[in-house]
Amino acid sequence: MISNQVLFNSFLKAHFSPKERSLQGWIVILGFVFLSVACYFAGAAAMLRLLYPAAALVVAVFLYLRHPILYIGFNWWVWFLTPLVVRLVDYRVGWDPTRQMLIAPYLVSFVSIATFLRYLPSAARQGGLPFILAALGVCYGFLVGIIYNQPIPVARSLLDWLSPIIFAFHLFINWRDYPSYRQNMQRTFFWCVLLTGAYGVYQFVVAPEWDRYWLIESKLFTSSGDPVPFGMRVWSTMHSVGPYATVLQTGLLLMFTSRQAFLTFPASAFGYLSFLLTQARSNWGGWLLGVIMIFVSAKARIQMRLIGIILVMAMCVVPLTTIEPISEVVADRMESFSNLQEDSSFKDRSGNYDRNLNLALTNGLGNGLGNIWKVNEKTGKIEVFVVDSGILDMFFTLGWFGAIPYMGGLILIVFSVCKYTEARFDSFVSAARAIGISSCAQLIISSGMLSVMGMILWGFLAMAMAAHKYYQHQGITTSK
Repeated sequence: MISNQVLFNSFLKAHFSPKERSLQGWIVILGFVFLSVACYFAGAAAMLRLLYPAAALVVAVFLYLRHPILYIGFNWWVWFLTPLVVRLVDYRVGWDPTRQMLIAPYLVSFVSIATFLRYLPSAARQGGLPFILAALGVCYGFLVGIIYNQPIPVARSLLDWLSPIIFAFHLFINWRDYPSYRQNMQRTFFWCVLLTGAYGVYQFVVAPEWDRYWLIESKLFTSSGDPVPFGMRVWSTMHSVGPYATVLQTGLLLMFTSRQAFLTFPASAFGYLSFLLTQARSNWGGWLLGVIMIFVSAKARIQMRLIGIILVMAMCVVPLTTIEPISEVVADRMESFSNLQEDSSFKDRSGNYDRNLNLALTNGLGNGLGNIWKVNEKTGKIEVFVVDSGILDMFFTLGWFGAIPYMGGLILIVFSVCKYTEARFDSFVSAARAIGISSCAQLIISSGMLSVMGMILWGFLAMAMAAHKYYQHQGITTSK
């Protein structure tokens, strides 16, 4: 009798045309979607809390092995949509404080650990040293966390820190497929801006019951607004305002590089309107920095096209911002730029640095991964420890011994991509570099190296590195 292993190996080696493999991949993805929908509406929504992450992992493994391009797109969409699925399930069967379904995107991204382990021996010779350094810093934090912290938070934190690095390494090491990866990511983020932007506007105007339920149970009123129509800060399908604003910032910058004419106007209108309704000022600044970087690095012909795109987008969005109460919300947030000293958010972040900077820098060994809990000195209760700064978070968690290699790897990548000349003729390289560097700049005020924000930071810097290797191999230069 033929063993299951032999059958599996023969399946992997079977020859299929690209169209057949693509069809197989889409069938598996649609099967995952239909399974989730069927469970939800058939009265088995509670099963999704275990079935959804498990099924997502199975689909990710299949796509990774059989259709790598679809794996990339599936990975991003699981990050984009899973929080909304979690809210819908919670609304139907009750609040789950463990938030176990949110592990699904981390599992999907962590499948790329196979690439990391496979190419680790030769990674440094191929230019992957920055990823190795960052991974070493995280592994150090993991070892310290095992000693000082509980195992479950440590494992969860390992996924949070390591998933962006290994997925970015996967993008970089497959630089030969850069054109396909570039097209896939442009298309994915374009549709993300359109669909999540439309839902974001709907969320602000209607305040759906599942979103209100999540906001009431999570008690994040300070950061996410009030659970009433026209009272929420938009977070759309994501789990909070910051990650959604970062995704929109990325998608809107990528739209400058896309030649997609179909649905460009509605995507711009919904995307920029939702971006404004997030009220995320740091991401507004990150978007502006990204636009400046793209504009400066482009040739005159591309600069003129960018100016035209910006004018068209402004014509789509500005009239919408004059509608009440949208205009009031946006205007109030804009006015806060002129009086930051009195702004409560600015005061909180300044106070955060005043209180914790010296403590973080003197914490040589670090607290290790999983150090998300602390005892409130006033109430005596155990609470989640939120640093709200990527720089502080690195030193609190990794200490000097972990933060130095982690930051060293990040700095190496940034210095490398700043020297690339491919941005002169490939606008995606220019946008990827702008996205990565603007995300690094925002580490001052947010832990942007974790979760979907970390996927974007590391992922787009890796894409810029992949493009550089691809063009070097092709012998293409700026002069050509």
